[in-house]
Amino acid sequence: MRPWLRIKGVFVYLRAFFSFVLGGLAAGCATVGPDYAGPPATPLPAAFTRAGEPPEAPRVAAWWNQLGDPTLASLVERAFAANPSLAAAQARLLHVRDMSRTERANQMPRGGADLFYAHARLPSMSGGAEDGSQLPSRLDLYNVGFDATWEIDLFGGQRRAVEAAGASVQAAEANLADAQVSLAAEVAQLYVDLRGCQRREALNDDAIARQQRGLDLARRRREAGTASDLDLARLQGQLEATRADTGQLAAELDGYRNALAVLLGLPPGTLDDELAKPAPIPLPPTAVAVGDPTALLKNRPDIRAAERTLAARTAQIGQAQAARFPRLTLMGLIGIGGSHLSDLAHLDDFTALAAPRLRWNFLDFGRNAANVDKAEDMRNEAVSHYRAAVLAALRDAEDALARFRQRRVTVATLARAVEAARRAADLTRERERAGTTTMMDLLDAERTRISTEQRLASAETALTGDFVSLQKALGLGWAESPRH
Repeated sequence: MRPWLRIKGVFVYLRAFFSFVLGGLAAGCATVGPDYAGPPATPLPAAFTRAGEPPEAPRVAAWWNQLGDPTLASLVERAFAANPSLAAAQARLLHVRDMSRTERANQMPRGGADLFYAHARLPSMSGGAEDGSQLPSRLDLYNVGFDATWEIDLFGGQRRAVEAAGASVQAAEANLADAQVSLAAEVAQLYVDLRGCQRREALNDDAIARQQRGLDLARRRREAGTASDLDLARLQGQLEATRADTGQLAAELDGYRNALAVLLGLPPGTLDDELAKPAPIPLPPTAVAVGDPTALLKNRPDIRAAERTLAARTAQIGQAQAARFPRLTLMGLIGIGGSHLSDLAHLDDFTALAAPRLRWNFLDFGRNAANVDKAEDMRNEAVSHYRAAVLAALRDAEDALARFRQRRVTVATLARAVEAARRAADLTRERERAGTTTMMDLLDAERTRISTEQRLASAETALTGDFVSLQKALGLGWAESPRH
């Protein structure tokens, strides 16, 4: 028989041996530990108690497009592409996926090749051979071999490890989605605050210009003897108070632009030119879909992460329990060699070995029992975390809905107040031109109008901010992570 056919026959023998042993053990293999049956039952209301919104399910991703602001949409997408914290969450996900691949690979045999050479110098010995000749005092050994080992998963410990690793991957995916939700909300909130601050700055500049004109007119009238020093002092005080707000507003704008730049992975100041030009405050749509508490549990990534963590902790109980039972390892070996280098070419003279090994660490003084108790404690902790996450999510949604609904009423009220203030200012201006009222009355009317418009700008900013908070509370703004 040709040497390579003999080698092939040995491999066939080893494979047949492993298959026979595995087939015989398959029927007796068991998976210890509790099977995961889903998260604990949590009572949920049929609908949000403070929802005045349509009950249909909301869109999960890209809610910021509902604000109709292309600049905001661009900022969010750029943040998703370059934010360092989000990149760290993505790297964490890849790390957990690699760990899951390792656990799956641990179920398969391990094999390798060895090339061995040894040179030994021995003491001179005589009479060792049958003919009384002297044994060699120098010895060379050459060997080339292939070996394989396979641990049989008798009690499902490795299967539970794979199960836990898979659940951990899903938890990491949910954590990445949660990071996307938080990042989108933070970018949107800063952008809305920026536009609101720009609106208030414009109104403040308008107030300064009008107050400066009133002060100049009062000075001319003072020189003509038709205005008093008291009128002049009062106008000067109002002007300086308004000017004092200029620096604070400028500092706020710089802070918003710097914060947005950092969220986009850029140095502070990078977005100054891009966001220097004022733009309207983006307002939420008239109707906002919020869904129901059941949809909330599906959409909120932090709840899904808590549930998947609970699944992983449950599987780890079985993994710990399996360590208390015997472990069976199959080993196979084939090699060729001898005391001369030329012996490596003798393919028909080889060594082959197939051997099972049973190991049982039954005397561990309670270590494995303690590990099982620890795994059960961690599972119970994960149950509590899941329940807490559900309750916190329900509260977030209810609070956000209440704020958003009441803020709409506030904005509507202030919008009517602005219309009234503008009408009053127009009428006062007409009367001042007709000489039936004073410039001071007109300045007071303009000041009231500007102050009311500033309150409206702040309320609109807060309304859109509440809309952003609502989207975050509902767990919206994430996308499925790509699988590798």
